[in-house]
Amino acid sequence: MAVQALYRKWRPQTFDEVVGQEHVIRTLRNALTSGRIHHAYLFAGPRGTGKTTTARLLAKAVNCLALEEQRPCNKCTICQAVNEGRLLDLIEIDAASNTGVDDVRELREKVGFRPNEARYKVYVIDEVHMLSNAAFNALLKTLEEPPPHAIFVLATTESHKIPATVLSRCQRFDFRRIPIGQIVDRLAWMTEQEHITADREALALVARQATGSMRDAESLLDQLASFEESGITVDEVRAALGTGASEAVMQMTEALAAGDVAQGLSVINTAIDEGADPRQFARQIVECLRALLLLKLDSDVILSQVPDEARAQFEIQAAGFSSHALSQAVRLFNKAASEAKGGWQPQLPLEMAFIEAALPSEMGNPAPNKQSPPRPGRPLSRKPSNSAPASHRADGASPTKTASPVRSPLSAPTQPSAAVRESGSTYDAVKPCDSTLTPEILRNRWADFLNALRPRNLPLEALMRSCEPVAVEGDVVVLGFTHDFHRSRVEEEQSKRDIEEVLSELAGQRYRLRCVLLQQRTVASTPVSPKREVAPSAGPASADDPSVRTAASPSVDSTMIDDPVIRAAIDDLGAVVRQ
Repeated sequence: MAVQALYRKWRPQTFDEVVGQEHVIRTLRNALTSGRIHHAYLFAGPRGTGKTTTARLLAKAVNCLALEEQRPCNKCTICQAVNEGRLLDLIEIDAASNTGVDDVRELREKVGFRPNEARYKVYVIDEVHMLSNAAFNALLKTLEEPPPHAIFVLATTESHKIPATVLSRCQRFDFRRIPIGQIVDRLAWMTEQEHITADREALALVARQATGSMRDAESLLDQLASFEESGITVDEVRAALGTGASEAVMQMTEALAAGDVAQGLSVINTAIDEGADPRQFARQIVECLRALLLLKLDSDVILSQVPDEARAQFEIQAAGFSSHALSQAVRLFNKAASEAKGGWQPQLPLEMAFIEAALPSEMGNPAPNKQSPPRPGRPLSRKPSNSAPASHRADGASPTKTASPVRSPLSAPTQPSAAVRESGSTYDAVKPCDSTLTPEILRNRWADFLNALRPRNLPLEALMRSCEPVAVEGDVVVLGFTHDFHRSRVEEEQSKRDIEEVLSELAGQRYRLRCVLLQQRTVASTPVSPKREVAPSAGPASADDPSVRTAASPSVDSTMIDDPVIRAAIDDLGAVVRQ
């Protein structure tokens, strides 16, 4: 005869044995003692949290022959029949295999018959969300006005798939994931009953692996009991689960804090080569990084995965990260845990997650608790020549703006006529500028600047393609825009901060940003005449101003161009008037 599984052998037989669902048990007990039994209940929650078990306990309690306070007694004929699975008035239906409307119609035909030996006929419909819409509609009338001897208990893991018309006819009870501490206590009790030797730390690993499901924890304990007859230890649990050693996880986080990519990749590959499952190892890393993030934020969340003896080490590691870097690392490795499903390179998602987290300067993210150094190779700035430009004289005279010929399609830059709001930025890890950057150098490296800005802010990178470097005034880089709309968007606080950080990172020096509007007004039509550069005007342009190119075709009405709305669209947004 096959040995009975532990989760079936030790299924709770009384309300007191149900673990982690005190809010549900208290309500049902009070309803039993007060005689307020409802005709339809909905038990919703994750798998393995006690929904079906509680439904069977409810069926025993409402039909038990003992006093209300003692139900279920497990001694009367009704309770014994339920425990042995032979009570005809307890009908359990698997909705996953009985999804059609014909199955529900058959149920409706039988529900009218009175119970055989019990007080109530209890229908337990498991995974009720699997019923079809037609089946739900057929069940509605029965749920709304059932016979007085019928009680329905609907169990589901996905309550959002149940129609609102069905939900409104049931008393809903939400089952929660069971805390790790309560799972460990229950597993320790079961090992005593089964005469199994098990370390409490090993049981804690089992409980964390179950992620709040008591049935999963009991099934895993049943598996481990057959793994080694001498007892269950931490090493055996790790070997059975395919998890890596905690030392490997700590080494990986240390390499991440130091930005040591080679060391981190070596730790990952060593753990996988020694038999660690990539997904399990990724989950361990996520748990560790989450603990570091909560410690960094001084959260009050109780960290059950951090032993008391290792808390000091965790706090030291948390100090080596910034909060943003930890949150980004948690996000990357959590994604890697779902992607590491095998393949010819199962460790590849872990490696890519580590590289993206450890090399944020290449990805547009802040480095762990430190500023990223400028990229080696081609420096953005150059050493000043013997003949310094007039705009950077050391005698303290007011600098003059240098406007070099523009290589982009934009018109020639002009000196800004009005002050524009500047936002200061502080970069403690970047040295102050030494006045070596010029517009020519910046234009030559403009593609590198856009590539560095793209992963940080993609819409902003597109806006920066509509401007050009005009001048460098000390530690201020002046950018010229053709349209006021683009200039105003770039001048937003977050946008300016992103540009200043990327620019300073590439240059290795601190720079601020100032945006100006280039004085160019064009109106195109069909056919379009060739562009020509226009000298800046002292005041607003009018329709008679020769600096404005009007439509070449005589069919374009000049009054249309003089309209203030159209003129604003042309000047600020670069609109085009066509025939």
